[in-house]
Amino acid sequence: MLALQRRAVILDLVRRDGAVRVAHLVERLGVSDMTVRRDLEALARAGSLEKVHGGAVITPTATTGEEPGFEAKAGLESAAKAAVATAAAGLVKPGSVVAVAGGTTAYAVAAGLRHTPGLTVVTNSLPVADLLRDFAEEPDGGAPTVLLTGGAPTRSASLVGPLADQAIRSLRVDLLVMGAHGVSERAGLTSPNLAEAQTNRALIESAARLAVVADHTKWGVTGLSRFAGLDEIDYFVSDDALGEDARAVLTREVGRLILAGPGDA
Repeated sequence: MLALQRRAVILDLVRRDGAVRVAHLVERLGVSDMTVRRDLEALARAGSLEKVHGGAVITPTATTGEEPGFEAKAGLESAAKAAVATAAAGLVKPGSVVAVAGGTTAYAVAAGLRHTPGLTVVTNSLPVADLLRDFAEEPDGGAPTVLLTGGAPTRSASLVGPLADQAIRSLRVDLLVMGAHGVSERAGLTSPNLAEAQTNRALIESAARLAVVADHTKWGVTGLSRFAGLDEIDYFVSDDALGEDARAVLTREVGRLILAGPGDA
């Protein structure tokens, strides 16, 4: 189990039970006491839990004006993200150039591209680049070619800023897979990070088609900075827990609404 997967399990347990003990995590994850403590330390630095003697406890959820760390978000709505990612990965055609933006749902889509032949992947996400690099080391080969933009990393491990924007604007991609901090009828797609919103805008302008991946909890959330309207979206991929009002708006505004259920993961 990768570190990211372990930490997602830990976060699920903390959110379910309110607290976890190191001894229980050692048994549950099949790793050493030291590995568990390192995972808890990383999650505590990300603000997703609070370390206490012998374990960890839940912390309050961040507001929409704050940007949670990548690992803090990885454990949220994991089943819904898996279903969304599977459906979105099906939009990627063999031999195409696809951009994968930052965020945990887009990361899950990238994980589903392992066996799509002939891909070139442009990304500003450090975790996505690491994941695809791991694919390249597998004996069966066929891993995508990866182009990583420059830029300054955010708390969510996305590279943003003028260097990233300049690199992205020089490229043209067939499909962009992008998540969002928040989605709403009035504000469209939003982010709590101004620089990330600007880089997201550059990614959108470089793409022939835009696929937004967002589980139902993102609807009605508004971040600080808007980077796209709903009418710019070619595909909006969410899970089947999305409310009827949201479905009606998205059906009217986006090119195509795709809803994935747990059995689709």
